[in-house]
Amino acid sequence: MTMWTLLGGMAVLILGAFAWVGWRDRRRLSGPDDTRADRDARASQHAHEAERHAAQGQGWSARNDTQGSL
Repeated sequence: MTMWTLLGGMAVLILGAFAWVGWRDRRRLSGPDDTRADRDARASQHAHEAERHAAQGQGWSARNDTQGSL
């Protein structure tokens, strides 16, 4: 009986700690710097993907040109 009481108490403490941390993190608001940094990171990622896509297209085009001239 004592073992089950201790295990139950530990489970309640652990669940309470998880609930408190989740509640605390949800209450934390992001500032304008966070949204600006997120927007800048997304723009940089899109630019990188566009450059990569263009380079890949140029590679395919160059490969097709050399194969077509044979």
